[in-house]
Amino acid sequence: MSAPSLPRSAPGVPVESAKPRNPLSRARIERISDRTVSAFGLVFGLQTFPTALGQLGALRSPWAAVVLVLVFGGLAFTVLLAIFAQRFVKVTMGILSIVYFAAIVTWPLLVSNPSAFASDKPWVWFLCSVFTAFAAVAYPLWLAIVYTFLTPIAYGVVRALPAGGGVGAELAGLDAVYAIILGGVILAIIAMMRQAATAVDVAQSQALAKYGNAVRQHATEVERVQVDAIVHDSVLTTLLSAASARTPEQKELAARMAADAIGHLHAAEASGPEDQTQVGVEQLSDRLVTAARAFSSPFTVDVDEDDLHSLPVNVAEAVYSAAVQAMVNSMQHAGGEEVHRSVTVRGGEHGVAVRVIVADDGRGFDADDVPAERLGLRVSIRERLAKVGGRATVVSAPGEGTTVTIVWPAADHGSIVEREQEAAG
Repeated sequence: MSAPSLPRSAPGVPVESAKPRNPLSRARIERISDRTVSAFGLVFGLQTFPTALGQLGALRSPWAAVVLVLVFGGLAFTVLLAIFAQRFVKVTMGILSIVYFAAIVTWPLLVSNPSAFASDKPWVWFLCSVFTAFAAVAYPLWLAIVYTFLTPIAYGVVRALPAGGGVGAELAGLDAVYAIILGGVILAIIAMMRQAATAVDVAQSQALAKYGNAVRQHATEVERVQVDAIVHDSVLTTLLSAASARTPEQKELAARMAADAIGHLHAAEASGPEDQTQVGVEQLSDRLVTAARAFSSPFTVDVDEDDLHSLPVNVAEAVYSAAVQAMVNSMQHAGGEEVHRSVTVRGGEHGVAVRVIVADDGRGFDADDVPAERLGLRVSIRERLAKVGGRATVVSAPGEGTTVTIVWPAADHGSIVEREQEAAG
């Protein structure tokens, strides 16, 4: 059964970024948790800030003001990091959780008028669930569990002391239990979402690995069938002819047949385009669009259909497999959803029948630092294209993204650059 055709863009118009089929991933969950919990903290902080200002008169100066600036300023700073920088959010949350715990433990030292808290709760109480949520996001699970229990218990102890209002063990215990329950619910939700997202990431990695193995097995099988056919049709016939050759004419014919057989073998090794079934570049671009839509992070796909050519089927397979491997490499090494990824398909420019560009603005890498045992770039991309007369160039640098350019046939690189410069001029 053939796959349904996918919508194509008008010539030169980018295809809309493919939405991931499964938006759940660990990177996405972490990003949502950072933003949601930081916004949750800011909302509660704004509600608590008037109460904190009203209680400053019962606290020692200037230390009470310093604590207010650290806690409430930290809440605002965390939201800014989560929205704009999207970095160091968890580190900031972890530090603020420690600052908040220190504020609870040192509360008796801050209070100058204990009677003011006989009827009103200290303002730190209203932020207990905020910072247990911060700990759930910032810390490992075991440490977040410890924090979720320890911080409310510390508040309950302080609340039972005269500096906290001296409300007694029963009421202080109820406040502590309430905070533990609320913090535990938040921690459980975050932990379950992380576990589910991690399972999805593992399944996707396994699927990509299986796909890569299937592509290699398919290529090996195609090559084996091709070589078997040559051996049967050319080499075996040549050997039989040579074995029965008696006259000079028969020997000359066997020699010509041997030369032809060697030529066939060389052609099979190089996978040249001669006498190959032709497929259109538009079919190749359709397959690349489908592959781009299969990843959990979207690729922007741009297909220019102005001058698309036909390709030998083995060339199309090599170009497709190399492009998919480049996309897989980007997914595995470039970064998470914050990375912009694109696939561009061009045809019929500067003596090149097809040009595919897979690019991202992710981490990048230094090609000299790639270990020899990493075969994705060397074997799955460059050597695969070289066998069909194509070429792949990789431009990358740490922190500057990666661009993989696949062309067929492989023309002289210098002449291509000169023609492109002339066209630009």
